[in-house]
Amino acid sequence: MAFEVTQILLNAQSSDGAVRRTAEENLKQFQEQNFPVFLLSLAHELANNEKPPESRKLAGLILKNSLDAKDASRKAELAQAWISLDNALKSQIKGALLMTLSSPVKDASHTAAQVIAKVAAIELPLREWPDLVGSLLSNMGTPQAQKPPGLKQATLETLGYVCEEISPEVLAQEQVNSILTAVVQGMNTSETNNDVRLAATRALYNALDFAQNNFDNEMERDYIMRVVCEATLSPDVKIRQAAFECLVSISSTYYSKLSPYMGDLFTITSKAVREDEEGVALQALEFWSSICDEEIEAQEEYGAEFSEDSEVPYFKFIKQALPALVPLLLETLTKQEENQDQEEGAWNLSMAGGTCLGLVARTVGDDIVPLVMPYVQENIAKPDWKFREAATYAFGSILEGPSLEQLTPLVQVAFNFMLNAMKDQNTHVKDTTAWTLRRIFEFLHGPNVDVPVVNQNNLSVIVEVLSEGIKDVPNVAEKICGAIYFLAQGYEGTSEPSSPLSPYIQGIIQMLLASADREDANESRLRTSAYETLNEVVRCSTEDTAPVIMQLLPAILQKLNSTLDMPVLSSEDREKQNELQASLCGVLQVIIQKLSALEITKFGILQCADQMMALLLRVFSCRNATVHEEAMLSIGALAYATGPEFAKYMQEFYKYLEMGLQNFEEYQVCAVTVGVVGDLCRSLDDKILPYCDGIMTQLLKDLSSSHLHRSVKPPIFSCFGDIALAIGENFEKYLAYAMPMLQTAAEVSAQGGGDDDELIDYYNQLRNGILEAYSGIMQGFKNTKAELMVQYASHILQFIESICDDPHRDDAVTKSAVGVLGDLADTLGSHVAILFRNSSSYQGFLQECQASDDQQLKETADWALAIISRIVSQ
Repeated sequence: MAFEVTQILLNAQSSDGAVRRTAEENLKQFQEQNFPVFLLSLAHELANNEKPPESRKLAGLILKNSLDAKDASRKAELAQAWISLDNALKSQIKGALLMTLSSPVKDASHTAAQVIAKVAAIELPLREWPDLVGSLLSNMGTPQAQKPPGLKQATLETLGYVCEEISPEVLAQEQVNSILTAVVQGMNTSETNNDVRLAATRALYNALDFAQNNFDNEMERDYIMRVVCEATLSPDVKIRQAAFECLVSISSTYYSKLSPYMGDLFTITSKAVREDEEGVALQALEFWSSICDEEIEAQEEYGAEFSEDSEVPYFKFIKQALPALVPLLLETLTKQEENQDQEEGAWNLSMAGGTCLGLVARTVGDDIVPLVMPYVQENIAKPDWKFREAATYAFGSILEGPSLEQLTPLVQVAFNFMLNAMKDQNTHVKDTTAWTLRRIFEFLHGPNVDVPVVNQNNLSVIVEVLSEGIKDVPNVAEKICGAIYFLAQGYEGTSEPSSPLSPYIQGIIQMLLASADREDANESRLRTSAYETLNEVVRCSTEDTAPVIMQLLPAILQKLNSTLDMPVLSSEDREKQNELQASLCGVLQVIIQKLSALEITKFGILQCADQMMALLLRVFSCRNATVHEEAMLSIGALAYATGPEFAKYMQEFYKYLEMGLQNFEEYQVCAVTVGVVGDLCRSLDDKILPYCDGIMTQLLKDLSSSHLHRSVKPPIFSCFGDIALAIGENFEKYLAYAMPMLQTAAEVSAQGGGDDDELIDYYNQLRNGILEAYSGIMQGFKNTKAELMVQYASHILQFIESICDDPHRDDAVTKSAVGVLGDLADTLGSHVAILFRNSSSYQGFLQECQASDDQQLKETADWALAIISRIVSQ
């Protein structure tokens, strides 16, 4: 029996805070005390055309949120709560929802469409609600029995949402065919109602993943493509845009089927780019960007080894379209907007065209250069700023993709011009010039470039130009920070004690600090970018500048200290404080890592350790995930630098360590804290022992939790190995708890990820964590209690054999598996001789590794095979 909820729902939207809070509390109590009737009451409210639109809409939203959530564990709980309801009651709710689709109130029918999809997401995979698709399709009517346009529109929306919520294998092919037929008919030019056509076009977008078999059939594919292409010519701009969105999706999902249509598609897209409204033109450009993405991915996967038999199709559509496509893209570059550089998230035709041009350059390489350079030369010095900026943007866009042989002479000629262009009167031109300089330093400067653009003759001029540019408006200054970032990175990895940049380091540091302190540094990410660049300058600096970096340390500590006393009167103040603290902790981490690695400055770091630690512990009192993450990383670096001496801080620091390990919600903090536990183990060795009970208890709780993000689990397993290595035989007390966890995870990872790249990647991380745990535990027990591991040896060997047979294992897993095979033989000796005699797959695996080009892997495989051979032959 449904209850009357209209007034409560209206009160929940009242402008009077007290009325609103009371209503919200009433709804919460109703939900908790009688969940089934609560849902039924909401469904009836939504379905009742006599109720106010406001209460109906809110009823639908609450109903939707009672069935779904972003958090995976909460989502599962809500699904289970729905499944547990009485079937008769569920049928009543579903009937009310289907009835609402015919409501003349658009908000009600639209919300009902979303709720139906949420129910479908729970029920269809369980083979429940088998008549849903049939019920929806009957709403579409027939030529002889027409249905109201509003019902057809709502039904098409529902079909689209259902397809968005479920995976393709849930529906039978017959159902897919019926849905696609209804959707494509709704898109057809014979449909006179534009709202229906729009809903159908959007539904097709969501249904495309289901159309694999239909796209394999030439006749059906031709029909779908014809209808989509016709929709791109609709008089209604929303339909045109939705149709192009379908084409973008088709270009990635069905790239291999596009050959017969590419001529027509170029005609349609180029017409839209040149003549249509911006929203439509942007989608037309996105079609070509999507084709580029497919072809870049194909090249990355196969390189030059393409053949007719290649699994990944590659038709060189971009190369074929190049002579017509590049001029089209160049035309878009002069369609800038006055304030585009200042507006965060701005996106217009010029930006989309330049982005696509950059992707084309990556797709075809050298072939783009002769098509773009005449445009650059013709427009780079024109009086109209739009042409100067467009030419600069075109030049910067093609710096990734073509060979260094092609680009170097061009950049050598243009470089001085670009430096001078930083004095242009127009801010847009300066902004794009700074971005282009950044890309020049990224791609044409560094140890791998035979003829570097940056040299001793022009470096002082470059630094001078950058030091002036960084004083410009925030968006230009932020791009200059990026240029400095890559200028510094180009000198990374030199074995020399000095670099050409060394004389300028102090000045660069000062200009970055000054930028971060600007009143307007919160605009265009300038403050964040200045500190990120400072980190890179410090990281890439050479030994001769260590005294300069040492002078930076007290300045950073002083700045960090001052953030603790900042007046926080608003959410903006809090945001600024958090951003500053996170950035400064990040700089501190890099300084500690840099200076503690050098003999001449290591003592200076140790002298400041007490001050740094006291400050970092105060930072933890600020409740912000990003700040905690960065402070944790700084403490990890300090622990590594101070070694066993860090023990004196542990008592005070431990509570924050435990807080980090308990932080399920902000899982990145938890993951970083797990990493710091590893740092502490390596620094303190057995001095970590007094804290291990608490740490291991929390790590085991983390692993048992369904709320913890899965990405944290591999580093936790790896951490077991770090703890075992640090405390040796004392790990025995944790073995009975840790090993079953490791064995269960090993079995999960052995399932393989199928075709799911994300899952394959995760299982590789999981295996690597498990193997690092096994290695640490065995090495920890090796000289004292090795016999404890004998009972687990068979499982460990089986786990490694499953890895040997997996074609998806990555290099890190391969190296770890080889190491654990060696550890198994080295630690357990004759106890595992019979296991190795009865196993055959490990030999082929190790021989394969012995033939590797990776010297470290080769040497580890030699060592492992030698030890195994020795114990087997005894």
